[in-house]
Amino acid sequence: MGLIILILVGGIIGWLASLVMRTDAQQGILLNVVVGIIGALLAGFILNPMIGGGNIMAGDFSGSSLIVSFLGAVVLLAIVNLVRRGSMR
Repeated sequence: MGLIILILVGGIIGWLASLVMRTDAQQGILLNVVVGIIGALLAGFILNPMIGGGNIMAGDFSGSSLIVSFLGAVVLLAIVNLVRRGSMR
C-alpha cells in the first residue's frame, strides 16, 4: 500500500513540477509524471538524509520531504527539457 501512495504522491509532485516548468503540454502528462516520480525519488533518497529530513520511501511525508521531492522533480524536468530541446524555455 505504501508503494501505491508513493507513486500517487510522486505523480502529483511531477504534475505540479511540470506546471511550474511550463512543460505540461509540451512533453505530455505521462513523461512529466514519470520524470517527476524519478526526480522526487532521487531527491528523497539523496537530499533528505543530507539535510536531516526523513526518507520518502520510509513513508515520511513531512513538509520538508515533500518540498525537497518537488525541487528534485523540478530540477530533473529542467534537465530533461535541456536535453530534449537543446535550450531552456
